[in-house]
Amino acid sequence: MKKTVAIIGGGASAMMLACKLDSTKFNISIYEKNKGLGRKFLVAGNGGFNLTHASSIDEMIVKYEANQTIINSLTFFDNKNTIEWLNEIGIPTYTGSSKRIFPKKNIKPIRVLNAIEEQLALNKVDIFYQHEWIGFGDKKELIFSANNEGITISADIVVFALGGASWKVTGSNDRWLSYFENKGINTIPFESSNCAFKVKWKKAFIDEFEGEPLKNIQISLNKLAVKGELVLTQFGIEGGAIYALSNAIRKELNKHGSCTIHLNLKPNSKREALIRKLNEPKKKNSWSEHIIWKLKLTKAMFQLIKRKLSKEDFMIPDKVADILQSFPLELTDIAPIDEAISTVGGIDLNNINEHFELSHLPNHFIIGEMLNWDAPTGGYLLQANFSMGAYLADYLNTKD
Repeated sequence: MKKTVAIIGGGASAMMLACKLDSTKFNISIYEKNKGLGRKFLVAGNGGFNLTHASSIDEMIVKYEANQTIINSLTFFDNKNTIEWLNEIGIPTYTGSSKRIFPKKNIKPIRVLNAIEEQLALNKVDIFYQHEWIGFGDKKELIFSANNEGITISADIVVFALGGASWKVTGSNDRWLSYFENKGINTIPFESSNCAFKVKWKKAFIDEFEGEPLKNIQISLNKLAVKGELVLTQFGIEGGAIYALSNAIRKELNKHGSCTIHLNLKPNSKREALIRKLNEPKKKNSWSEHIIWKLKLTKAMFQLIKRKLSKEDFMIPDKVADILQSFPLELTDIAPIDEAISTVGGIDLNNINEHFELSHLPNHFIIGEMLNWDAPTGGYLLQANFSMGAYLADYLNTKD
């Protein structure tokens, strides 16, 4: 007789799990609070649909802050497996200049979702929409709100894949934390990750340069350094380069209340070369024009360094070169969770075993962003969700 598997949530990890489970052994059901699957999956695609990353899995793994169970899932179903699987379901991919993996051009996120949904149908997965999980019953039943009515469901195997707390427009929230706490399962409050950080800009500066990018720069924090791009905003700064350091910055903010990063606005130039260029004869009318022209600075970059240096230091090539390559920028706060790309927090990883099973609740599993792990954008987040779903499916398929 087939066992029943109830998957709570319809995001990337849930869909991969349901696609990979053996439907000859299980009756598989997904319970989704929205009217469709993959709401966050689709929103993520609006900014460039990074399906995974092209680095070797060993290079990728070091970017994660996660426990061994999540790392095991990444090595079991890695980026190559993801690319192969996508190709099998009709989604060919290509590698961008930053090693990010995208669907082939003209393939929209909705087409990727539809291809996955076709696999769910082929695997005979039942999907119950507008079913919001609202807690545990007395005998391990699951209570749902469906069409404003309370219903209870039981299953042999339960998998929670409710996602993190960012992007409430997709249905994400943290209400379920209390349901697990009431069961004696440790939880960690959610915090923003892969997000913007606050800078106390001078009003005149940010009014002029809001929305301006700082391209081909490097950001450093302690021994960490990331090259990339930033965008100046009224709130502060955002963009891929700062997202990659969000975990370290968040820890500094929590510990000290502020965090100073250093921007290298010319990371591909040596200090001596910058000084030599500044010491060349002027061909422009002013020293300011000379700096901009010789060092090929944007107006935003120039205004940053000019406002930071005293009038005397501004006239000294050595001082200009130093501030260009080590511009201190104080961050004072983190963006709200609802504006973050992802979150950390959720279920404490100490609550699960090597198969994502809750130690307090046998045959109850947790995968995806509900767990307390972190990774940068660029395909890393989605890859881990795919990996966890595939890894758990393999365990359940082979379990006696």
